[in-house]
Amino acid sequence: MTMVAILENIRSMHNVGSILRTADAAGFEKVYLAGFTPAPTDELGRARVQVTKVSLGAEESVAWEKVRSVVRLIARLRRAGYAVYALEQGADSLSYDAVSGLGEKIALIVGNEVSGVEEKTLARVDGRIEIPMHGKKESLNVAVAFGIAAFALRRAAGSRGTLSSHE
Repeated sequence: MTMVAILENIRSMHNVGSILRTADAAGFEKVYLAGFTPAPTDELGRARVQVTKVSLGAEESVAWEKVRSVVRLIARLRRAGYAVYALEQGADSLSYDAVSGLGEKIALIVGNEVSGVEEKTLARVDGRIEIPMHGKKESLNVAVAFGIAAFALRRAAGSRGTLSSHE
């Protein structure tokens, strides 16, 4: 199974760094930084310390690409054979611990820390995956949620091999 992540309008550089590090640990092939999600480097190619301090070099071991439009990226990934899932709560969401049979190429979208994945993006996904909340809070930190989902997807791949073609 090959997996990529799409970070849609993530505000915090620390969250971006944490997700890059987790994507590396879970064997993701690439991370797309969409909308206003900050890249590990600035416009002049200088490292953003707020990202690299948390990523611990994962920005060097996991491919990443800055993209403007998630909608165009989804279309591009679909042409390449990816199924696209959003990590987002909803009436039709599948619990992360029940994930199986999603396909050989998966794109996982995580959204903004406050507003989540945008509605125009949700309208284009193949499905939603959620982490059920049992306490008073309705959500987790986006980097924590990504970690839970990333390793649930790795587990779902099971004996079929690795999630990444570069392992």
